[in-house]
Amino acid sequence: MNLLDTLLRCVGALVAFLTLPLVIGQTEHKVMAHMQGRLGPMYAGGFHGWAQLVADGVKFVQKEEIVPADADRRIFRLAPAVSLLPYLIVLLAIPIGPNGFVGQALDAGLFFVLAVMGVGVIGKLMAGWASANKFSLLGGLRTAAQLMSYELPMVLAAASVAMAAGTVSLTGIVAAFHWWWIPWQAVGAFVFFTAGLAELQRPPFDMPIADSEIIFGAYTEYSGLRFAFFLLSEYAGILVVSALTAVLFLGGWHGPLPDSLGWLWTLLKTFALAFVVIWLRVTYPRLREDQLMRFAWTGLVPLALAQLALTGIVKVAIS
Repeated sequence: MNLLDTLLRCVGALVAFLTLPLVIGQTEHKVMAHMQGRLGPMYAGGFHGWAQLVADGVKFVQKEEIVPADADRRIFRLAPAVSLLPYLIVLLAIPIGPNGFVGQALDAGLFFVLAVMGVGVIGKLMAGWASANKFSLLGGLRTAAQLMSYELPMVLAAASVAMAAGTVSLTGIVAAFHWWWIPWQAVGAFVFFTAGLAELQRPPFDMPIADSEIIFGAYTEYSGLRFAFFLLSEYAGILVVSALTAVLFLGGWHGPLPDSLGWLWTLLKTFALAFVVIWLRVTYPRLREDQLMRFAWTGLVPLALAQLALTGIVKVAIS
């Protein structure tokens, strides 16, 4: 791979990172407007509220950026970037199509993306601690506890599909995919996707930002563009989790389209899963903190272990 090719791949990943999360954010406005009868997002700019995203961007730019007097200013300002950048790095390693259609193909790509995704929580901890606000600190601590609880079932579910494929390369996992994997690995897909939502703190797993209890968690003291960066990191996380689920459990670029359009098939699967994420936000109420932890340790972890055991049995039986 020459320097120009590497540069083009990185630029492509950066463009996708700057545009696709915004598309997901705009989609969330529209889906929630339809499902909940919200009129506002349907009128901004005329036809179907096309300018709502632009209006939100202008609003964030115009808002004053305030730093609390007792805050650790350096860490307070750095936290949004620490929350956002890991998803850009992960996006570089996710294969979108065949024949090397990926920012950077890695032999241990699955290990890499799972490790880097866990870094985002550090940004939220930094925000909670540096804000000099007890509600922000509580939100940051809830985020850490939630990550530790849901990281285990997520890794176990990913290990199951890696065992089935015989590789930890994301490109290799897609290449080894067979359509009969979908029912066979369905439990693992459910565990991985659900644990991913919990790590992103998306409803119904949004206890770290429970506005009825702790205002807005670690983000309470943020305003303006720094607050917008946290929102962008959430939408980037939806993109990454949806893309990983599509690549690991739904065959990535495999589908009715020719290989030259495999990237389009991957994007269709990714946005279908992103729609499910938005749908769940509209449909289900927030869990209590004890329900949140119980669901991870007594629900998802046993399911992930059962899927892992089943995969091992099938691999031994067919080998």
